[in-house]
Amino acid sequence: MRLLVVEDNNYLLQEIVRLLSEEYTVDSAEDGDEALYLAEQNIYDAIVLDVMLPGMDGFEVTERIRKNGISTPIIFLTARDAVDDRVKGLNLGGDDYVVKPFQNQELKARIAAILRRSSPMSLDHTLRYKGIEIDNKRKQITVDGEPLSFTTKQYDLLEYLIQNVDQILTREQIFDRIWGFDSDTTVGIVEVYVHQLRKKLKKYSYDADIQTVRGIGYMLSDK
Repeated sequence: MRLLVVEDNNYLLQEIVRLLSEEYTVDSAEDGDEALYLAEQNIYDAIVLDVMLPGMDGFEVTERIRKNGISTPIIFLTARDAVDDRVKGLNLGGDDYVVKPFQNQELKARIAAILRRSSPMSLDHTLRYKGIEIDNKRKQITVDGEPLSFTTKQYDLLEYLIQNVDQILTREQIFDRIWGFDSDTTVGIVEVYVHQLRKKLKKYSYDADIQTVRGIGYMLSDK
């Protein structure tokens, strides 16, 4: 899973990134403009967002994100504990509030709770789409009850598609999520791996569910 952490205190930012990188892929930003850009360009599973930011503050970032139709869960991180601030943040579309100073375990627990509520993953850490099951703890995939072998990138791609069922993912979003923009390869690799996934799933008649959205990208859907 991928998180975005936004905090203008560089030391605290690096500490949070280090903490969360034990379990997640983490991107970071130090101001509101960068945060909004990243949120619009990528698909995150959750955003940890400081309220007091230079320029555009966390509340304005949240308002802009929601107006753009982005439903990513947002956890506010702030030193302001006034009830009015908490109510404002939640009314703007925030999902939770963590007050500084905080305990590391509390932040991790709040994030885990948000992800459980918003993710299609079940409490047994299994991600399911029809007859496809991904055991996130064991990194194993079964299709209609039959264990199936996948490379790391194939696994990551199928997981990403299932996490975003019925949503169009651009080739650039997939490439950034699975390979990263600093990769030595090009975005064309996405088409190669989609072809590989379809080939593996063809036996089970799930290949057609990986739909090509012409000129944009791909979507996992049976509609």
